[in-house]
Amino acid sequence: MTQPRPVVGTPDEYDLTDPNRVPWVLGTHLHPEVGPLGRAPPGSRVCMIEAHGFARRKPFHHHKLTLVFAAMRHFRDELRAAGYEVEYVRAETFREGLATYFERHPDDTLVAMRSPSHRSGGRFADLVDAVGGDLDLVGNELFCSTRAAFDEWADGETDAFRHESFYRWMRRESGVLMADGGPVGGEWNLDADNRAVPPDDWEAPPVYEPERDDLTAAVSEWVAAEFDTWGSTDGFAWPVTREDALAALDHFVAERLPEFGPYQDAMRADDPAMAHALLSPAVNLGLLHPWEAVTAVEDAYESRADVPLNSAEGAVRQFLGWREFVRHVYRHAMPDLAEANRLGADRALPDAFWNGETDMACVGGSVADVYERGYAHHIQRLMVLSNFATLWGVDPAELNEWFHATYVDAYHWVTTPNVVEMGAYGSGVFATKPYVASANYVDRMSDYCGDCAYDPDRTTGKGACPLNALYWDFLDRNEDELRSNHRMGFVYGHVDDKREDGELDEIFQRVSELRSMERDGDL
Repeated sequence: MTQPRPVVGTPDEYDLTDPNRVPWVLGTHLHPEVGPLGRAPPGSRVCMIEAHGFARRKPFHHHKLTLVFAAMRHFRDELRAAGYEVEYVRAETFREGLATYFERHPDDTLVAMRSPSHRSGGRFADLVDAVGGDLDLVGNELFCSTRAAFDEWADGETDAFRHESFYRWMRRESGVLMADGGPVGGEWNLDADNRAVPPDDWEAPPVYEPERDDLTAAVSEWVAAEFDTWGSTDGFAWPVTREDALAALDHFVAERLPEFGPYQDAMRADDPAMAHALLSPAVNLGLLHPWEAVTAVEDAYESRADVPLNSAEGAVRQFLGWREFVRHVYRHAMPDLAEANRLGADRALPDAFWNGETDMACVGGSVADVYERGYAHHIQRLMVLSNFATLWGVDPAELNEWFHATYVDAYHWVTTPNVVEMGAYGSGVFATKPYVASANYVDRMSDYCGDCAYDPDRTTGKGACPLNALYWDFLDRNEDELRSNHRMGFVYGHVDDKREDGELDEIFQRVSELRSMERDGDL
């Protein structure tokens, strides 16, 4: 397997041969070969701080906290077994943990990779300074590209914040799925081939579920007792060790990758996993490097006849393209992006996002999936949950908080571009139009509508799908902002027709009914 490190751009050069230059391994940097830990001599001292205060700030999913704390403790034990001297400090806050560490080792300089979350590097530097310690922040190598490489490219690129331009640049620079200077197969992006709906007799490939060991079970019980969590306390099945993360990658490539491409955007009420990789929790913790996933997918495509190009390209686009893209957008667009609200949406998140109590099969089913596993795949996130919330008029910041708390793979740098910008069209930094849709999309791409109490073919009247009336209401109330968008001209022609024939008045009445139903818990 290729050495896990950024392949677009040059990683920082620094030295850890001095025993007092000590790797500080954060809870999302759990890779033994990357960053300061990868440069430290075997047997070196390592700092890890398990801070608990963040977990009390919001009702995080039980599985998310179990995942983070179990993975950290496993990593600690694995390093100790390999001969490292791990100073593992459990504390309420990072400041308390750092104070304890420097009381024990006052001559050390901690060396840590920058976290991708906004201003985290500055905050950590301030905390270390406040307790009288020293900190050296270095580049985060748990991505495929460096900050400097992106900034240099973006400086002369008019479409730097358009994913397609970025993705093609990453493909060219990395050489992934390239041949004779162009993309393998002649097309850069096969998204149009990722939208098939599986036949009724299609069976999703098996999901890899690692065995839950005693340490993870103990962490799960401790999390339930210690914190005010949301979500099921049963059924935890995410990799918490490097070994299990590599096994999950192998399983995806061997069993699920061939089916991933064609059905990437499809949804099934009884199958939240479909053929998705389910690797984002491990990648975002650092247990897997994204380049390891990219090279495994590319190798499978090149060596196996059963892996179609749309599956390989679709997976590469997620790891090499989208994940890298939102990381760079986030750091350039913050702090404004977190509070962006260009459409002035100010409604509270409906209670159904927390309790799942709604007759809307798509929304209720997707919330139930998140409740059970802390996961629903990207089309459920964008075209069901974010779509409904955006049509409803939910404040993007509140929607972002919900995603951040409830998904096992969610961190602020991940959710903010995906939710505030892509899901809620909050800023315009890269989204060229709102990603909103009526029931027609959900009906076409899923089986939710078949058993739903609401009729996807009706817009008004009792039993009409809420998405339909909310869609036209959304377009009407945001007309001043959206009508001039060149990608919205066609749909606003339909708005004009509905206004002229009086149908909009009926739609407004239906929306008023829906809002009353939601307040009464009857939606």
